[in-house]
Formats: sequence, structure tokens, C-alpha cells
Amino acid sequence: MDLTARVKAQAVAEGFSACRICRPQDVPEVPARLQAFLDAGYHGQMGWLADRAHWRGAPQVLWPEARSVIMLAENYGPAHDPLDVLDRPEQAAISVYAQNRDYHDVVKKRLKRLARWVIAEAGGEVKVFVDTAPVPEKPLGQAAGLGWQGKHTNLLSRDLGSWFFLGSVFTTLDLTPDAPEVDHCGSCRACLDVCPTDAFPAPYRLDARRCISYLTIEHHGPVDEELRAMMGNRIYGCDDCLAVCPWNKFAKRASEVKYHARDDLMAPDLAELAGLDDAGFRARFSGSPIKRIGRNRFVRNVLYAIGNSGSARLRPVAQELVDDPDATVADAARWAVMRLADVANTRAASGD
Repeated sequence: MDLTARVKAQAVAEGFSACRICRPQDVPEVPARLQAFLDAGYHGQMGWLADRAHWRGAPQVLWPEARSVIMLAENYGPAHDPLDVLDRPEQAAISVYAQNRDYHDVVKKRLKRLARWVIAEAGGEVKVFVDTAPVPEKPLGQAAGLGWQGKHTNLLSRDLGSWFFLGSVFTTLDLTPDAPEVDHCGSCRACLDVCPTDAFPAPYRLDARRCISYLTIEHHGPVDEELRAMMGNRIYGCDDCLAVCPWNKFAKRASEVKYHARDDLMAPDLAELAGLDDAGFRARFSGSPIKRIGRNRFVRNVLYAIGNSGSARLRPVAQELVDDPDATVADAARWAVMRLADVANTRAASGD
């Protein structure tokens, strides 16, 4: 086999689900698209997107010596329907990718093993990236043929559906590029229509300021009250637009056990989560991507879910936190108490 074929074979041997090749300059459309996104203010509080736009928009600028990009897909498909928990308002909905180990750690280790193999086999220099550097991974993934960016802006695959992570190995070696993937969304609007907060101004455009994944993970401080009521019981991320995609009929459960959902994170009780102090939060989410947002933002999200639960049982839980030392948590607790009081009053008035 030639070097490119051997790289792909080794990637599969390392546990990746798919491997394709492109060149750093194969995404010329990214700078204009990124600038339009920023100009519209769709990035919200994610100032790092603007700060590093010159690198994120042009991978060849990030590392001018790179000649090829090895794009890797890592399947994290769930064994359950992630939308089922939305019908259980006293329990928390946590995004599938965060129901076990932090994928950054798992994928990076695999990328480093592949990178070391490339150097041992062919020399050259390498750099590995997984979602923590200004790399336009989704456009590069499409340019390499791993999938296409759907109407929800996420990468889709005819083989893996919605459920896969992306990683990349930049190298100074010349590898044979693959053909880019084309759009297979057709007239489908399932991902756009299911969005609880109407976060898509148009197909292929996302206003992160209305996206529940952004609101629960990236947004600091109180969330607009209009949006709180739309978040339901989603406390970390949102899988709705991914889960409804028809291409998931080809998706398979992740073979990597570190992505299999922990029993205590599939549908945890909101009351239990609201009671976590900082030490308890850190202990429960050690090794989890959830740990990154900290106790205060996490409990804020839990209290919004409690306010949306309609559960009288959870009102005293929220009441316990109305004087929390963190102002945002206290605000969320007061909102939850008032919202549940309104529900109780409405039921009493109607005789329920």
C-alpha cells in the first residue's frame, strides 16, 4: 500500500471510525462564512471565535508548513434514544457526548498514537488537534469527505449519522487527498423544525445565542427569561437537532466503552443535582466534560430545569438555593420558585 492507504489503515487499527485526507487550503469558503457569523453577533459571549478568526478561517495560516490534514471521525453513537428523557421533566437531560468520559482526552490520545506512527513510518512533522484550537474541523471534515455540514451546521455522515467526534492530524507530508462530500440533506427540515428555541435563522445558519448547547455550556450569567422557559429539562447541551436526523438510521452504538452512558448520567434526578456543592460537583464529574463549566453554572441550569418541571416536589429544592452565594444561582432559584408557584396557583384555580 502507498503511504496514504497505510495511514488510513492505521487510523482504523487505532480505533477511529473513518479517516480521510484533505489539504489545509481546501476550505476557501470559511473566512467569509466565519466573518458573516461574527458580524451578525451569532457567537454571543464566545469572544475567542473572533480573537482567533484569522487562524480559524484559514488553516494554512495556523501552520504554514502543513501540506496535508488527516481528518478522523470517532463514533460515539448512543444505545438509547436521547429524546426519551425529555418526557420526564423531573429528571435531567444531558447531551449524549457528555454522559461519560471527556472525549477530548480519549480522542487526543488516539490522535497522538497515530501521529507517532506517521512519524515513525514516514518522518515529517505533525500537530494534532481536537476541538481546542482554532481549526475549522467541520469544513475540513467535509473537504476530506468524512461528511457534510447539514442544515443544523453539524457534520453528518452517511455511515455514522450525527454521532461522531472530529480530530485532525496536520502533517508536512504530502498525502493523497480524498474527494469532498456533497450535501445529502435534500428538502428535509427535521433538525430546523425540532429546535426548542428556534436557533436557526435559516438553513445552514446558527444563532448560538439561542442554542441550548451554547446557553448551558458557554453562556455566563443569567439566561434571558424568554429562553429559560424553552430549555425544558436540558441542563448540559442539547441533542434534539442531531437525534431527529434521518441519517441516524445508519448509526451504530459506539464501540469505545468510555463513551457508553453512565447510569447516573442518563436521566439523573434534578433534586439530587441541585444539592451539589463545589466539592460534590467536582467529585461527581471528575473526568467528564461537564466539569469544565463549574458548579455554579451547572446548578443554574438545573434550577432552570426545575422551574420548567411543573413539579411541586421540586419547589422546596429551589427554595433552598434562593440565598446561594452565587448571584446567578440565586437568581435562577428565585425564578424557579416563582414559576412553580404560578403552576401551583393555576392548578388550584382550575380545581386540579
